[in-house]
Amino acid sequence: MSTERRQIRELPDELISQIAAGEVVERPASVVRELVDNALDAGARQVVLRLLAGGVRLIAVEDDGTGIPMADLPLALKRHATSKIGNLQELESVATMGFRGEALAAINSVSDMAIASRTAEQPHAMLLDGRTGEMKPVARAVGTTVEVKELFFSTPARRKFLKTDATELAHCIEAVRRHALARPDVGFAIWHEGKLVEQWRAAPDSDDAGMDQRLADVLGEDFCERSVLVDYRSSAQSEAGGPLIRVRGRAGIPDAARARGDHQFAYVNGRFVRDKVLAHGARSAYEDVLHGQRQPVYALYVDMDPTRVDVNVHPTKIEVRFRDSREVHQAVRRAIDQALATPRAALAQTAPQLPLPVPATVVPPWQQPSMAFAERAPAADFTPWSPAPASRVAEPAPRWAPDFAADTGAEAEATTVLAERTTDGVRAPPAPVAVQPAPADMPAWPLGRALAQLQGIYILAENQQGLVVVDMHAAHERIVYERLKAQADDAAMASQPLLIPATFAATPTELATAEAHAETLSTLGLDVAPFSARTLAVRAVPASLAQGDAVALARSVLAELAQHDASGVVERARNELLATMACHGAVRANRRLTLEEMNGLLRQMEATERSDQCNHGRPTWRQISVRELDQLFLRGR
Repeated sequence: MSTERRQIRELPDELISQIAAGEVVERPASVVRELVDNALDAGARQVVLRLLAGGVRLIAVEDDGTGIPMADLPLALKRHATSKIGNLQELESVATMGFRGEALAAINSVSDMAIASRTAEQPHAMLLDGRTGEMKPVARAVGTTVEVKELFFSTPARRKFLKTDATELAHCIEAVRRHALARPDVGFAIWHEGKLVEQWRAAPDSDDAGMDQRLADVLGEDFCERSVLVDYRSSAQSEAGGPLIRVRGRAGIPDAARARGDHQFAYVNGRFVRDKVLAHGARSAYEDVLHGQRQPVYALYVDMDPTRVDVNVHPTKIEVRFRDSREVHQAVRRAIDQALATPRAALAQTAPQLPLPVPATVVPPWQQPSMAFAERAPAADFTPWSPAPASRVAEPAPRWAPDFAADTGAEAEATTVLAERTTDGVRAPPAPVAVQPAPADMPAWPLGRALAQLQGIYILAENQQGLVVVDMHAAHERIVYERLKAQADDAAMASQPLLIPATFAATPTELATAEAHAETLSTLGLDVAPFSARTLAVRAVPASLAQGDAVALARSVLAELAQHDASGVVERARNELLATMACHGAVRANRRLTLEEMNGLLRQMEATERSDQCNHGRPTWRQISVRELDQLFLRGR
């Protein structure tokens, strides 16, 4: 390697722009994102994207915005020339999609570029050649067209890293789709090789109805059908008098979760971002309603004061930094948590009288000490209660003659079919059974009225839509879990001192975290203190985890505390313990229930938050419509 000293010298402008292009322009989709940003900043209401060879041969973005004045057009391709900001104060409160003034110059350095633009005051448009700087008049309506041809022609080594045309096209479509989700008031069309591949028409307005329509158009009707509305306003007020943070959009129900997180869209002041604070806040809201490692789906829009978020973090503008990440994390978590709390059984009903409360005269069976399903109240240490002794369980009624006399409000309607005997003692076939429809005045409870118990595991119920199948253990587990959470809100976890402290070599981060969060660790039932300059000792652990690995537990909690908000770590750890207690305290399979007990369980499900999933994220009930039953039995064919 040569050690010859080289002279320091200024780089040519073209090379400077190409270096910047290496950060801004990764592939055709990067160009599409920057050009669409500029179109939206110009007030466009219709954006058309035309591509050839997945964007490698041609990227053309046409808009109907305000256009670029003739005098400003030559400056559009110069580095750090922009109309978006003019001083440091404006940089710290950016409200536009673009602001750096680098994108067009960077794109021009690695392509053959031209811009045609016209304002309302100009008699005709002007075309600027990016290579020569020449301008000439052309015909065009008010707005701007940017053409980018032969991307990376001046840097062929980078062009070799591009994927197939189909792959690059998919990335370009995804870039426009992200913009379309944030701007329902703008129409978007994508053409490839002269064929229309995607089109999203502008909504008449940008209210919730317009946003829902755009979400359905872009993500599919299924997304809206399997998601709930999110609309949360923080209690703290901004200087302008509105909420400090507003979170709106839609969050997918747990059943809509996917194996990958490819349907997670988060926006801050209209800008699509990938941010760990937002992602963790959303994920934490789904913690005890998602099964396994499934990923939630959502489209969330965070609106906040621009001065409280820094968008000048990365050249791609896809990363942000919050002034107070804790308040943003909590806002996102609370927004989704509140949206998911209401049981979907109540939301699914359309009758005006729904949902009906449990009649005042009916007390759920497990709240009646004399009932077979009775439970004792949990003690101060939250020890779960045990099911009632088997000797107290009422014998189930004969399956051919269910007794509805104990049903909560429903009239007895089952008909006992008795076999008749002939004179010679031989039993004759039973008479035909007249099936009675449900009474017209039957209470329209969302989960219906219980009919029977199947294999000691499932409850079968009838509602206005058809058949409801309930996993009684999973459902009761959620009910118990939510009660325990409510009762444990202001209590610390019981701690179990270790006979011999468990020591481990700690990193500087772990040592600092243990010292800074000693009070939080104590709330969790953990006593972690320095043993030496580089060693920590675990002297106590939560009583319910006394048999576990103390060192592994301590290190995992310290890692969570170092990365996330302390209150969130405490809540998650507490909820995991309560979920274990609830699982052991819930009614077990093969437990025979009376119809009154089944109906009491259904009513409690309707009134319990997040009762659609058990503590482990599995569904607690399923609806089978009459239409589905008709198809199963080929009725009407």
